[in-house]
Amino acid sequence: MDRRFLTVLGVSLVFALVVSSIFYQMSARAGAPKKAEQTDMQEVVVAAKPLPVGVTVKPDDIKIAKFPVVAFPKGGFSKPEEVIDRPVVSNILLDEPLLDGRLAARGSGHGLAPVIPVGMRAVSVRVNEVVGVAGFVLPGMHVDVLVTGRPPSDGSATMTTTVLQDITVLSAGQTIQSDPRGQAINAPVVTLLVTPDQAEILTLAGNEARIQLVLRNAADTGIVATTGRRIHELYKMKAGKSTGGSRSEEEGEGEEGRPRPRPRPVVVAQAPPPPPVLMPPPPPVPDQIVVIRGTTKTVEVVSNARGRN
Repeated sequence: MDRRFLTVLGVSLVFALVVSSIFYQMSARAGAPKKAEQTDMQEVVVAAKPLPVGVTVKPDDIKIAKFPVVAFPKGGFSKPEEVIDRPVVSNILLDEPLLDGRLAARGSGHGLAPVIPVGMRAVSVRVNEVVGVAGFVLPGMHVDVLVTGRPPSDGSATMTTTVLQDITVLSAGQTIQSDPRGQAINAPVVTLLVTPDQAEILTLAGNEARIQLVLRNAADTGIVATTGRRIHELYKMKAGKSTGGSRSEEEGEGEEGRPRPRPRPVVVAQAPPPPPVLMPPPPPVPDQIVVIRGTTKTVEVVSNARGRN
């Protein structure tokens, strides 16, 4: 064999070995973290069945699953004793990890009590199909509270005014969560989430007047300043007239709130009718003599002058 050929072959083999070893080391380094991530797992407490709002977590309601350390949920639990006997404040699905934000503190109560935030109150209002917006008030919706009654200052004048706005519905009857299919809940009692001051207003309104709930969009959080409406305003509104003006202008009230006197009607003197036009009397009818001869009829006029002579 040619010595030059053997030299080239040897150099090529050495170069191939060097390149192969470099690529092997690079691939080994890239695969090492992935292998570590797959083997490094951590236990997580998950739901063994769907857990609705208001239930208390029991040992049969949970199970242990393994999650990668890098995918461990924030606020999750690794030990079952950390979640047992804690009320659920947000729906938890099957195999979903139990998080601290979806559980109330142990000993905070059962049912609706754990759902009430600190500093807030839950007030129940008795409603019917009309007051409850035809049964479409569901937990989680937002409503306004209207009151109809007779203020002491107005005597017997009935008035409707908005006393509370953007109030959250906690429950409808015994249900504290919305129907998954979006169906209405026909409940005689609706529980609202209010502040202590609003609880006093709502309780007074329920005892002294009639309450009406007005449904609103949950994204609409604006507070509208309303003046209320009195019963006599209904009879002053004309068809096609805007009702957006101030109440004092529509009622015709003065600066002091007293009704303005109605203007006296202006009497316009009418001109006397023209005298009737007298028509001359018709001329007298002359005397006539009717002569019938057979089938011939003739009329002769007798002169008035001759008759006078």
